[in-house]
Amino acid sequence: MSPNLDPRMNEFKIFDAGNVPLQSGITFRGARLAYQTYGMLNAERNNAILFMTPFGAHHTDIEWMVGPGRALDPQRYFIIIPNLFGNGLSSSPSNAAAPFNGTRWPHFTAADNVAVQHRLLHEVFGIERLAMACGWSMGGIQAYHWAALYPNEVPRLAVVCGAAKISPHNYVFLEGVKATLTADEHFQNGRFTGFPERGLRAMGRVYAGWAMSQSFYREELWRQVGCSSLEDYLVSFWEGNFLKRNAANLLEHIWTWQHADISANPLYDGDFERALGAISARALIMPSETDLYFQVEDNRREVAAMRNARLLPIPSIWGHRAGMPANNPVDDKFIDDAFAELLAQ
Repeated sequence: MSPNLDPRMNEFKIFDAGNVPLQSGITFRGARLAYQTYGMLNAERNNAILFMTPFGAHHTDIEWMVGPGRALDPQRYFIIIPNLFGNGLSSSPSNAAAPFNGTRWPHFTAADNVAVQHRLLHEVFGIERLAMACGWSMGGIQAYHWAALYPNEVPRLAVVCGAAKISPHNYVFLEGVKATLTADEHFQNGRFTGFPERGLRAMGRVYAGWAMSQSFYREELWRQVGCSSLEDYLVSFWEGNFLKRNAANLLEHIWTWQHADISANPLYDGDFERALGAISARALIMPSETDLYFQVEDNRREVAAMRNARLLPIPSIWGHRAGMPANNPVDDKFIDDAFAELLAQ
């Protein structure tokens, strides 16, 4: 993996969770949850917002959405960004010690992640009730799990381009991405034996076709991110992004994503409708109108089974990336305004 030159990557905190029983039946020993906080927790401990990381990302990739004057304002709220297990900062294949290294890495489900995050909030900060749980993509999947597994602790829920359960089509999309990565010659007998540059570059190009909409490419919106041609965009933005990631960590996140289901736990025993109905949060579900794998129709069906949810599609041609609009001020304002309105209710 290429060295990370961003000095902020060393600026995070660690929650030593100890021995963590996983849904797989394995106990992961010495689990470490990396997280970062922004702002101050008030005396009542009721101004905390949990903002979860998405696929393959670190807190530094999403913290730009936190800032004075924004909905996630650290001058008003205490924002906590926990890093998904498997992202290279929290316990991950890339930093695993024997016996849980290599092919013996025990997978973490979204529920496993949320259970340790729950401990962080209670044991470190004494937070018993959030102001809001939110996230984009896999961050939204985690937020959904929070609202279903701890309904009395989540009064507001904001899911951006996410889902309560992996859809069949979404699962197939990820199968294609996984097959591309593991076709690299350095993937042997279930593990990477060298740096899979070819597989990571190919994964970036495959992902580029799914993450952005057809209209995004027709209108050449890649120019807005400073690219001079389509090939420049594919190489600098997509290949470059995945070359910075660890391939084994990406496979772990694909596994976690593919097994996402808020009802896949003893509390709901696979009853998806009951899990959705148990969410008491005032919920804002925000798919992108042009997302190719987290589709509006899937969210529409989820909202119909929830008590107090609103479906608010993002009117964008940026596809899935409309939900993390770092280079897209129009969608950024749409999401930020919606978050602010939800927090004001």
